[in-house]
Amino acid sequence: MSRVTAVHQFVPTFEPGAVGGHALQVRRLLLDRGLGSEIYAEHLRMPGEVRGRRYTEYRGGPWRGRDGTVLLYHMAIGSTVADFVQARHEPLAVDHHNITPPSFFARWQPELVHGVAWGQDQLARLAGRAAFGVADSAFNCAELDAAGYRRTGVAPLLVDLSSLDSAADEAVLGRLLEEKAGAGMWLFVGRIAPNKCQHDVLKAFAAYRRMYDPEAKLYLVGGSASRTYWSALEGYAVALGLLDAVRLTGPVPAGTLAAHYRAADVFVCLSEHEGFCIPILEAWSHRVPVVAYAAAAVPETVADGGVLLERKDPSVVAAAAHRVMADRSLRDGLVEAGSARLTEFSLDRTRSRFLQSLEDGLQLALGA
Repeated sequence: MSRVTAVHQFVPTFEPGAVGGHALQVRRLLLDRGLGSEIYAEHLRMPGEVRGRRYTEYRGGPWRGRDGTVLLYHMAIGSTVADFVQARHEPLAVDHHNITPPSFFARWQPELVHGVAWGQDQLARLAGRAAFGVADSAFNCAELDAAGYRRTGVAPLLVDLSSLDSAADEAVLGRLLEEKAGAGMWLFVGRIAPNKCQHDVLKAFAAYRRMYDPEAKLYLVGGSASRTYWSALEGYAVALGLLDAVRLTGPVPAGTLAAHYRAADVFVCLSEHEGFCIPILEAWSHRVPVVAYAAAAVPETVADGGVLLERKDPSVVAAAAHRVMADRSLRDGLVEAGSARLTEFSLDRTRSRFLQSLEDGLQLALGA
């Protein structure tokens, strides 16, 4: 990117998580490339050395016809930050991380419907402004194409895999193994949110208990995006007779999360809308086999690193989980396949792929 001297990033909220972690890694990549790069946001919640700046502090960078500053906007939800970059004069690239459709929230979290619908509208409006659009997955890239972006590409999410391998809290691990008491343990990690379909995990787990292991345990780990949905899950667990078998933990610290992965026998993901799904990488990192519903971007992330299901009927999911847990050879093969797949997301590989995609897109769009 010889014509580009700086790439400043803009994001609605700069905080720990997939988008915030990715933005940090992109900044490091750009700085290593000799380019200026700061992160601007409306909400700043990132601890550590790089805390970001308020987007209103941005004073602009020059674009002198053939060189200067480019803006990179991370799209995930509606935000005044998108309107801000749309009104700027610098060349703009959009990094699309996925927007969950409003239909998932209409019943459970109506206050979020406006935010995601706003984001969809902004994604379309930025198509006419952006020189280039890049996405975490082909699934997300298809949304860019549908929104009218003239030049698009797929570039991987940048994830520091070393951060996924925290040491387990031994006290928590001991408690989980005691609760498990030799029975099977299912695990799903992710926000308690309608699009992640924890209710389908409950249904499949109930079938598994009836068909294979009446003492099995299920842990749903993650903070709540919808109190109404959380309460419905608790009531559903009671109705299914799973009161003593299911735990909704809420958000947990890294050591506790690692303990849950260490204790788990299978990671079951039945989400219907994911732009990437980092917890799948976490499962591989902790050598937990993955069973997942083949929806949205999940098949791209999993590839041959787990069992992909075309249907998520409770009996189908239960049978798949049972086979993975009961067949030692299959389990070992899936663990090794997951470990091999995980190497595809190492920073050495993803950094070079992201940079190449960004360079190619900007050079093409800016007429190099």
